[in-house]
Amino acid sequence: MTTTLPPAPDTATAPAATKPRPTVPVHVRPVIRFRSSRPDLLLCFGLLAVILLVQGWNITHFPTLSDDEGTYLAQAWAVQQGDGLAHYTYWYDHPPLGWVQIAALTWLPSLIAPETMTVATMRFAMLLVSAACAVLLYVLARRLFLPRWAAALAMLLFGLSPLSVVLQREIFLDNIAVMWMLLAFCLAASPSRHLWHHFAAGLAAATSVLTKETMLVVLPALLVTMWRHSHRDTRKYAVTGAVTACALIGLAYPLFALLNNELFPGPGHVSLIDGITYQMGREGSGSIFDSGSGSHGVFTSWLYYDRVLPLGGLAGAALLLVTLRWSVTARALAGPALAVAILAVVAMRPSGYLPAMYVIQALPFLALVLAGGAASVAHAVLRRPVDRPAATVQARPRLRGGVPGGAPDQGPQSRSRLGIGVRHVVAGLLALAAAAYVVPSWYDGNRDALTVDANAPYRAAASWMQNEVADPASTRVLVDDALWLDLVHDGFEPGTGAIWFYKADLDPAVTKTMPRGWRDLDYVVSSPTVRRDAVDLPNVKAALEHSKPVAVFGDGEDRIEIRRITGGER
Repeated sequence: MTTTLPPAPDTATAPAATKPRPTVPVHVRPVIRFRSSRPDLLLCFGLLAVILLVQGWNITHFPTLSDDEGTYLAQAWAVQQGDGLAHYTYWYDHPPLGWVQIAALTWLPSLIAPETMTVATMRFAMLLVSAACAVLLYVLARRLFLPRWAAALAMLLFGLSPLSVVLQREIFLDNIAVMWMLLAFCLAASPSRHLWHHFAAGLAAATSVLTKETMLVVLPALLVTMWRHSHRDTRKYAVTGAVTACALIGLAYPLFALLNNELFPGPGHVSLIDGITYQMGREGSGSIFDSGSGSHGVFTSWLYYDRVLPLGGLAGAALLLVTLRWSVTARALAGPALAVAILAVVAMRPSGYLPAMYVIQALPFLALVLAGGAASVAHAVLRRPVDRPAATVQARPRLRGGVPGGAPDQGPQSRSRLGIGVRHVVAGLLALAAAAYVVPSWYDGNRDALTVDANAPYRAAASWMQNEVADPASTRVLVDDALWLDLVHDGFEPGTGAIWFYKADLDPAVTKTMPRGWRDLDYVVSSPTVRRDAVDLPNVKAALEHSKPVAVFGDGEDRIEIRRITGGER
């Protein structure tokens, strides 16, 4: 939008020798009001319907149920039951706010049909989180002055990438934390620039960090966004208010531990310091550049599903950061580009621990900077040269047979139209080339998510335990958390009957109920997670060694075995 400034002196009263100032074009960015923009609303919610259809299709069957999903849902179940903050002793492994929110999301279906409170069916609750994230990303893109098509591209990249389709279905704290961080960015970039928006951004950021503490590394990028999009006259108040709000809410977690006498280590109780020490002292998974490391395996698994978003997003962030000085788009997206850079540096730590769900935190920022990079390239291709003032353009006489005469030469205008046409053709070819690469790649990446049933062995194992165990109330089973709630709904005693396998070795409250160790157990459900981690768990390892399979579901590494304990009759 272009406006013109009026002449400075009033020509009616100015001296005769004073000439009016020439009008000066001033380029003003339009303020985007999402809720009152009909085209934005129609486009956003049309794309949202497509994203939810793709993410919701086959959601209970793919990907394979994970122990982490089961743990967060079991802890949410404990909150709903009023049994505390976890289904076992809460030991400050993560702030509890994440699964408290999961409990709120799953409260109504668990109230109507308690038996449906299992990992597979409760994945549908994550569609609400995915929907909120997708809409917030579109709003953020528009508030960062991306054109409508680029905002739609960011939303599609975020919602339809095979990485998103697979990981956003799962009940992970990271997905909920991303939602709150996107809300914080939207508030920080609010066009109204009200101080309460920035204060609320600090509250949302603190909620994000208390949902998943690793979101802490994104806070500098949020401050950059707030600094660039706040009014210079109130900037110091905005930033101070946001930091204060974030710190006050964040301090509620150590205050909670302090009030429970669990802030510092001591005999006979868990502590926040112990939990932090454990998380910070976890064995690293190596460098992503080392082909034999766990981190490299995780990175390779990301690229197996999608190369476009991770690599293209990194390239987009690099482009924006390099062109920061002279690109308006780069300056507007400085915060998200910095977030990508920080998350990438943290992931590349040679001694750090890189979990598979870590990339969830980067997905919205990768999509945003990739769309921003595409907008910058499109602008460079389609940009017209600045027109010269009309007074400097003179008509040239056309030569007819070498003799001046006729109408003014239309050559410059024709060449200008031809240049515009060529630019549009080049932009169209680039868009077609990108689509020709992305669409087949994403089709292959999403095909398994939409068609494969990876959880049939888990369902069969749960059905066997329900139908073949005569007295579940007095039966003790080691199981991973992906199946823990299924067994609880089938009548097994929570905690000491259905036993999350880690607790058989690591939780004193459970081990004291097993004075004879593995001999006090009846079954062990051997899943890939149980077999992998049994190496460091003596009771679990012994239970596997002193048991025989009575039912096997699936084959290969993903099989589920129901194993009966032998030689340890009670």
